[in-house]
Amino acid sequence: MSAQKDRWVFSFSFLLFCASSIPTRGSARLLQELSPQEYFSSLQAGRASLAYFSHDVSPGAQPFSEQIENSAEALRDYGISVVKVNCPKEDVSRYCGKENALRKAYLFRGNTLIREFPTDALFDVNSIVANVLFALLFNEVKYVETLADLRNVENALKGRSNMVFAYVPATGTAEHRAVMEAAFVYGTVHQFVLTTEAMLLKDTGNDESDVSSARLLFCHCQRATDMAQPCRRTAMGQTLTTLNIHRHLKLMGAPLVTEVAEDPEKVSTVHLQLGLPLVFILSQKETYEADRRTAEFVAWQLLGKAGVALLSRDLVDSNILLRSNVALKTPDEGVPIKYLILEDTDEVITLVEDKNKVEQIQEDEEENEEDEDEKENNNQDIQDDQVVEAVSRDKKRELPLEQILVLTEETFHSALLETARTVVLFYASWEAVSLAVLWSYTEVADHLKGKVPQGILLSRVNCWDWPGVCTKENVTQFPTIKIYEKGERSVMYNGMWGTEELISFIMLSRVSCPLTLATIDEAEGYLRGEFPSELSSYHHTSLLGVFSTATSEAREAFEEAGNILSGHVTMGMYFEDDALALSRKYAVSPPALLLARSGGRSVEGIALSKQSAQDMVRMIRYELLDVFPEITVQNLPRYLQLRKPFLILFSDGDISQMESKEMLKLAKGEPQQAFVACWLNLKKTPVGRGVLKAYFATMPSLPVLIWVNLHAGGQVFKFPSEQSITEMNILSWLEKLKAGVEIPSSTLSEEDWKPPLPAYDFLQMMETAVPELPLHTSHRRRDTSERRPPENPGGDTAVREEPSQETEAEQVGSSGRDLRGTAPRLAAREKQGKRHSEL
Repeated sequence: MSAQKDRWVFSFSFLLFCASSIPTRGSARLLQELSPQEYFSSLQAGRASLAYFSHDVSPGAQPFSEQIENSAEALRDYGISVVKVNCPKEDVSRYCGKENALRKAYLFRGNTLIREFPTDALFDVNSIVANVLFALLFNEVKYVETLADLRNVENALKGRSNMVFAYVPATGTAEHRAVMEAAFVYGTVHQFVLTTEAMLLKDTGNDESDVSSARLLFCHCQRATDMAQPCRRTAMGQTLTTLNIHRHLKLMGAPLVTEVAEDPEKVSTVHLQLGLPLVFILSQKETYEADRRTAEFVAWQLLGKAGVALLSRDLVDSNILLRSNVALKTPDEGVPIKYLILEDTDEVITLVEDKNKVEQIQEDEEENEEDEDEKENNNQDIQDDQVVEAVSRDKKRELPLEQILVLTEETFHSALLETARTVVLFYASWEAVSLAVLWSYTEVADHLKGKVPQGILLSRVNCWDWPGVCTKENVTQFPTIKIYEKGERSVMYNGMWGTEELISFIMLSRVSCPLTLATIDEAEGYLRGEFPSELSSYHHTSLLGVFSTATSEAREAFEEAGNILSGHVTMGMYFEDDALALSRKYAVSPPALLLARSGGRSVEGIALSKQSAQDMVRMIRYELLDVFPEITVQNLPRYLQLRKPFLILFSDGDISQMESKEMLKLAKGEPQQAFVACWLNLKKTPVGRGVLKAYFATMPSLPVLIWVNLHAGGQVFKFPSEQSITEMNILSWLEKLKAGVEIPSSTLSEEDWKPPLPAYDFLQMMETAVPELPLHTSHRRRDTSERRPPENPGGDTAVREEPSQETEAEQVGSSGRDLRGTAPRLAAREKQGKRHSEL
C-alpha cells in the first residue's frame, strides 16, 4: 500500500509540474504593461525579466504579442516576469526610438541586459521558454558543435560529475524546452550539454539512423578515470518530454544495485515507484563477491528499464529461495513475485524486455517437473545406476551445509593461507556421485563438530561454478578431496567415500607423515599404537622406518613416500645412533621397515633395498594388505587391483577358529603369492548373497569355499563340501585345479560389466560449455542442452542502498554472462530424476 501511495504522490506532483507549461486563457493577466520609466525603475538585482517594447500601433506585433502573453505563466514558474513596455510616440531612447528595437525582445537580470531575441525566433510558447532558459542557464548548459568540444567537456567532468547530453534538431522546439526545463532543476547536479549537430550525435555511438528526432544520453563520468575512453552512456528510450527526462534522471541517480535483507514483498525502490520492474539476484555469503558482480552486470544492461537488487538467502527465511536464483517483482498491485531458475544473464534481460517470457519460463519449469515426477514413478525399475537412483530418491532433502565453507575463485587461496590444514572437496553440483559424497561430507562435518582442534577447516568448491580453480589444482575427476597445509603441499584422498573412511583420513592427516621419533621408547610406543596419543582411538597399522646415518638415500625416499601416503597410513621414522639396536631386535638391518599389526602384538621386519619413492609407496600399500582379509565393499577394490585369483570362504557369520587357523596357514604358505586367500561374512556384507547367486543356479550350503579368477576365464570352482577345510585338503584340491581335472561349477560371462549406455563425459561437457575457463566470462550453454547434466537436488530487515558505481562488472561488455555464483546451479536445470537413458 505504501508503494502505491508513493507512486500516486510522485505522479501527482509531476502532473502539477508539467501543468505549468500548458498555456491558459487567464495568462494575460500575468502580463504587466508598464512605461519605460516604470519598467526600468522596477528592475531588481538577481531577478530576470523578459520585456518587449511596443507602440500602440506597431505593425505586425499582434501575433508575437499573443505568444509572449501566453508564455507569461510558464516563465513565472521559473521566477521570470514578462513585461510589455508601452513606448510613447515622442520617446527616442534606445529601446523605443528605433524600428529595429521594436522587433526584438530583451532579457534582463536586474538592470543588466543578458540577451536580445529577434521576435521571429520567439514564434510560440515553447520557443520563448526554451530560448529564455537557455540564455539564463549559460553556465549549466553548454552548447557544442564538434566532437572535440564534447570530448573536452567530458574529460573535464571525469571523476567529478555526470553529464546529460541532448541532441535536438533545432532550438526553440518542444524538446529543446523540455531539456532546458530539466536543466533548470538538475543543472547544479549534472552538467548539461546541448547540440543541434546531427553528425555529433552519430559520433557519440548512437545507433539510431533517424536524426530528425531528439535524443538524450546520460553519461556516467563521475566514476570514469580513463581520459582516453569516453564515459559510459545510457540512452533514454522515451521521447523528450519534461516528465520523461525527469524520470530518466531519477533512475540514473538511483543505486546501481540495492542490497536487500528483508521479505521481497515488502521492498520498494524508486524503480517500482516509477512503474518499472525489480529483478532480484539471489545470493549467499560464500559467493557474495561473484553475485555482486553479476548483479552489477545485469543492472548495467537493464539501466533505465528495471531495477536490480541483491537478495541474501542467509538473511531471508523462505524455502522458495532455495529452489530459485532469480525473482521478478512488477509494479502492478496484487501481482505476486515470480521466482524462477534461469541459466544466464541473457535470460534475465529477456525476462524484462519480453513480458511473456515470465509465463513461458514458469510453464516450462512446471512441465519439466511433472515430466520428471512421472518418469520417477514409471522408471524406477529400469534404473541401472544405484548412486543416481539414491540421489534422485533423496533429491528434495536439503543438505545441512552450514558447517562447510564454500570457496570461490576469490576466496580459495586466502582461505588456504589462513588455516593450518584445509580440507577441500572438489565436486560438481549436478553429478550423482558428487552429491552422494557431499552427503557423507556433511556427516563428517557433523561428527567432527567441536572435536576438531583449531587449525582444520572443512570447505568445498563447486567445479561447475569455478572451473578455473579446479583446473589450477589439477582436479581431473569428480569428486576429489585434498588436504592443504598452509596453502602449499596438498595430499589427495583416494580411498572409499564412506563417512568413517573420510574421518580417518582427516584425523590421520593431522600427524606428520612420516613422524620423526627421538628415542627407542617413543619408537616402541609408536609400534604399540600408543604414540601419538590423538590417534590411539583410530585402528591402524603402524609403519616404522629404521635408518642409519649411512642410509640417507633410502630415508629420503621413505620421507617422500610418507608425503604421498599422508592421511592414509601412519608412518614413523627413527634414525638415531642406536637405530641398529632397534632393527636387530626384529631381525633386520637398516634400512628396514617394521610393520606392527593389531596394536603391536605382531611386528614384522622387512628389509628395504635401494628403491624410488614410488616403488616404496607400492611396497607399503602391498604390505598393508591383510594376509587373510575379510572382504568388504570398502576393501574389495584394493584386492582386485592385485589381479590375482580369489580363494574366498563364504560364511553366514564369523568363521570358526579352526577354519580361520587353517586358512591363515594356507595364506602364509609358499603359494600365497599366486592368489588372494580371504573370507566374506554374509551377515556383514549381504551383497555376497548376490555374488553366490551369480556363481550358482541355487544357493549353496554355507560355509562354502570358492576359487574364482575374475581376470582370466571367469571359471568358478567349488571346494567339495564333503571335505573338511584344512590346509592339506585345500592344497590337494588346488593341485587338481592346476592339472585341469576339476570341472568348474560355472563360468562367468566374458562380457564387460558396463552400464548399458555410455556415461557422461564430464570434462568434455565442461570444456564445451566453458572453453577458456575464466570467471564470469561470456558463454552460453544452449549448445549442450540436449545432454545437460541434472540439477543439485538439495543445495547448496532493511534495504541498504549504495551509491551507483562503475566496477569491473560493468566494464565487461559481453553478453550471455553466467550467473554462476547463485544457487542452485543455473546451467543445471534438469532434475536429478533423469534416467540412465541419458547417462
